Amino acid sequence: MSKVKPENIRNVAFCGHGSSGKTTLLDRMLFETGVVKHEPSVDAGNSLLDFDEVEKAHQYSIEAHVAHFEHAGKWFNVVDTPGYPDFLGQTLSAFDGVDNAAVVINAHSGIEVNTRRVFNEAGAAGLGRIIVLDKLDDESADFPALYASIRELWGLQCVLLNVPIGQGHEFKRVASTLKVPEDTAGALLDPHEIHQPLMESIIEVDEEVMERYFEGQQPTDEELARLIVPAIKEGSLIPILCCAGKHGVGVKELIEAMALCCLSPVHLERVARDADGKEIAVKADPAGPLVATVFKTRIDPFVQKLSYIRIFSGTLKKDESVRVSGQKKNLKMHQLLQVQGGQTENIEEAGPGQIIAVAKMEDLHRGAMLGDYVMDHARLPTPMVGLAVTPKSRGDEAKLSGALHKIEEEDPTIRLDRDPQTKELVMSGLSELHLQIVQEKLQKRDHVEVETHEPKVPYRETIQINAEGMYRHKKQSGGRGQFGEVHIRMYPLSRGTDIEEFCSKDRFPQLKNHHYDETNNFLWVDSVVGGVIPSNFMPAVEKGFKDRLGRGVIAGYQIQDVCVEVHFGKHHPVDSSEAAFKTAASMAFRNVFQDAKPNLLEPIVKMAITVPEENVGDVYSDMSTRRGRVQGSEAIGGGLQTIEAEAPLAEVSTYNRTLSSMTGGQGSYTMEFSHYDYTPPNVMQEIIASAKLQEEEED
Repeated sequence: MSKVKPENIRNVAFCGHGSSGKTTLLDRMLFETGVVKHEPSVDAGNSLLDFDEVEKAHQYSIEAHVAHFEHAGKWFNVVDTPGYPDFLGQTLSAFDGVDNAAVVINAHSGIEVNTRRVFNEAGAAGLGRIIVLDKLDDESADFPALYASIRELWGLQCVLLNVPIGQGHEFKRVASTLKVPEDTAGALLDPHEIHQPLMESIIEVDEEVMERYFEGQQPTDEELARLIVPAIKEGSLIPILCCAGKHGVGVKELIEAMALCCLSPVHLERVARDADGKEIAVKADPAGPLVATVFKTRIDPFVQKLSYIRIFSGTLKKDESVRVSGQKKNLKMHQLLQVQGGQTENIEEAGPGQIIAVAKMEDLHRGAMLGDYVMDHARLPTPMVGLAVTPKSRGDEAKLSGALHKIEEEDPTIRLDRDPQTKELVMSGLSELHLQIVQEKLQKRDHVEVETHEPKVPYRETIQINAEGMYRHKKQSGGRGQFGEVHIRMYPLSRGTDIEEFCSKDRFPQLKNHHYDETNNFLWVDSVVGGVIPSNFMPAVEKGFKDRLGRGVIAGYQIQDVCVEVHFGKHHPVDSSEAAFKTAASMAFRNVFQDAKPNLLEPIVKMAITVPEENVGDVYSDMSTRRGRVQGSEAIGGGLQTIEAEAPLAEVSTYNRTLSSMTGGQGSYTMEFSHYDYTPPNVMQEIIASAKLQEEEED
């Protein structure tokens, strides 16, 4: 494998919406090229690519899977990616390991939610793009209308490279529009009419050939073969191929087109950075410095961790020790594996353009770089839908934690957090379906059943005005007593405040020291003079403050954006202790906080909601009922608009249900954390009342 020249390698991620036929199409390619002797089938449960038990049960992909085949002197590494937006992280991660994206469209369903998303993401990643129209043997497919909608949405650079001959069950072959055959009877569109715009899209990248063409001289086959890849790379051409993957119609022509059109590792020159941040051009040179990245992790049922690696430059050899980003010591690559779906085979070395795997390397994670350089990786969507999870069986806590961390390792859009206030283990993902699949994995692979419930929204507590006060902790119960008295002043602290400027002598004339917690934007200032609180008790005062920060005051939520000044106190030479001053500080904080006009802050998320134009008004109306603020909208073509909005997380945590119902499944949205904002008084009172009720029930 390592002897394959980079210019003969084609790395292609197959992406698109769910049920577009990607896995079936790739299974058919593996059959047509002799990789498998039987015809694999998703429906029959013997697909080479959907081999996971959960995937077999649902009959759709939930992970990205890698396979390879050879054809006509070319080596193809193909990545089958999930189709549902719930698993988008797998697709975007796969883009880090390939040079091309084949966007597969179900000819019956047309351009769907995830089709648009992956097409745009592939373009943003700089990948070569081709469009594959599958299931053209469906009787209800309207091929001319679908072609027109593609060009309306994505531009006239989208041109057919072949057309179907026959419709529905009569679809038996395709006719090239690049080299139009003599017999085109039954073609759903005239190949001759498409030939000219196709030629113009190809020759646009070469002025000399273009001038000759418009003077009446046709480009040679060699010129077309030379120019078609640069045209795709620059975006003047996005070829469209037609097929029916399940029955093999057009599949051989698709493979030939991939060999002709897809970018090789030589065509895409990446940029990396050295230790000083200097940009370095990365070329697909077997003798060059090693530049490789881990773009995917999978843990099989036998708890063998597989790290999938794309090599961009240099040659990686078995048993070689290499530098890995984030690791102090070099790591030895004991095994190099060639991947074929769920199977692996040992190899000795791999060069530029190859996709391989290494096993049982616990220090390798998605995004890790091998070699002395680093590269940027795909920006993944932020997991915003959460569930609190607990094991059904008592004593399975450690087992659950280990299983969840394996899933977090595999899926970069799953996040685990331990809520310091509620002690809940919160699992966050991209959607309810995403989290449902995780639960199925836990049960089938790790034999852990869980109970789930909606987690608390991560509200925060803060203050709005200055206040001051004190607390004296005095307790006598025989023997040594407890005594500590702490006087404080409290101030609101805006985000982005210059702390050194804030801690000026004008504001704190007796300033001795200050301590700042950037995470919670919490500042406490020591202005105590005269030893009224001995210095050895000040760390206990700080502990009291931090304890109260985590426990909250009005509703049990984390406190932030507050400054506390300790300016006076009292102590007893015998009865004072660290415990007494910790308690006094915590209680003084609580009392003064309640006098400083406390308020709740709620998390606000940014949303980009894409819907058909006829549903724009519905979204505007719905946002107003969710306390959302629409900030504008933009037409993106194809009868679609994207609406930018901000809304409280509590109001949109299950928004996907509403949007799907509102748009008949044609709407999509992205959501990420923006900022915290004050909670309206009526909402705040409901939250506080609920918190008090829960506290009473627990008592």
